[in-house]
Amino acid sequence: MQIMSNPTRSSSAPSEACAAAQTSTPLPAKRSGPLRALFALRHSCDGMIATLREESAFRQEVALAAILLPCALLLPVSAIERVLLIVSVLLVLLVELLNSSIEAAIDRISLERHALSKRAKDCGSAAVTMALLICAVTWGVLCGPLVYHWLRAQI
Repeated sequence: MQIMSNPTRSSSAPSEACAAAQTSTPLPAKRSGPLRALFALRHSCDGMIATLREESAFRQEVALAAILLPCALLLPVSAIERVLLIVSVLLVLLVELLNSSIEAAIDRISLERHALSKRAKDCGSAAVTMALLICAVTWGVLCGPLVYHWLRAQI
């Protein structure tokens, strides 16, 4: 069986790819075992720090989490309700991290305006909005009655 080359491709494409590969820095060998987990944790911490440094929305959400997470631990709710409160806050942080990574990748590709870049960034923003809505509804449903009864007792 003979492999046909694509006539629309230039013959210099493979040599250009090889030249580009030779000029870039070589990737280190993949680690395995517990050492890999430690390096993955380091990269995760680097990502959190970079996002805290670069994204004001993430800093605001971390500040909100710093208030809501201790409240979730102190509120008189069942264990499953406590987990729901905590997970809803962590979901906002998770989605914001993903949104920030999408935005960084789009900006890395090109800073010029493009319809697909706008769509990707808008979808990321919509995901953050949905996570915030989920968090607000969770806290409202689980803590609303507690706040209502507390306010009624104060009057």
